[in-house]
Amino acid sequence: MNLWDAIRQNVEQATGFTIRPDDRDTIGGGCINQTFRIQSDGQDFFVKLNRADALDMFIAEAEGLQEIANSKTVRAPRPVCWGTAGKSAWLVMEYLPLGGRGAAAELGRQLAAMHRIEQDEFGWQRGNTIGATPQINTRTRDWTEFWRKHRLGFQLSLAAQHGYGGRLQQLGERLMDGFPALFTGHSPRPALLHGDLWSGNFGTLRTGEPVIFDPAVYFGDRETDLAMTELFGGFGEAFYAAYRETYPLDPGYSTRRSLYNLYHVLNHLNLFGAGYHSQALRMTEWLLSELR
Repeated sequence: MNLWDAIRQNVEQATGFTIRPDDRDTIGGGCINQTFRIQSDGQDFFVKLNRADALDMFIAEAEGLQEIANSKTVRAPRPVCWGTAGKSAWLVMEYLPLGGRGAAAELGRQLAAMHRIEQDEFGWQRGNTIGATPQINTRTRDWTEFWRKHRLGFQLSLAAQHGYGGRLQQLGERLMDGFPALFTGHSPRPALLHGDLWSGNFGTLRTGEPVIFDPAVYFGDRETDLAMTELFGGFGEAFYAAYRETYPLDPGYSTRRSLYNLYHVLNHLNLFGAGYHSQALRMTEWLLSELR
């Protein structure tokens, strides 16, 4: 069975809708997957394609979307089905038409509600990916140990493998030894996180309802999601005001924000190369200066 026949058959079995065989459109936007919209007699669906060995990545994404949906706080596309055919893996989810405006404040309130969903340990039921990089989510009760081992330490190790040694590694080791001092007066709970919440992973339905997608879900300090929203341009003051009104932040967030965003800058260094090396060094040096 060829790829599109397999997708059609699985969607029809999962939904009961009849897929129109030739009604599919290419959708741009991602740098990791090919993306399409397919139509049926009942609704449209969003399809991601990658190599067959990417199936586990798609399963983790589907489980993350379902975790967010189960929280009944923020809208996310519901996963439909996934699988492989030949050399390709695929993930199908509901297609949500974007194009509305003015949802930033509502997203702030809804995200705060999502962050009230907690579990007893940091991490998640499985590993997933941050971009194309593996993200380790082994559960632990110690947040600083989780961040040291599975976030900063993991990315620094990858950077060393990619040839970014020397000063970055030296400063990184010092930071991993000292950063728990930034948590004085702040005892994070394991909150449900989107995990990769930059502006490209947020949209608004034509009805005005906010939507988040492309998650890297785990349970961790809610400040990590807030920090990520500020890394590549920010979500606007209405979003931050609504979030803080709903769920105020602890003192010291402005410093921890850089600690949390260093993880993403290191990931960009590992994914996209030397253009992020100087930024990673500057952030690490600044954080070390805050520890003195």
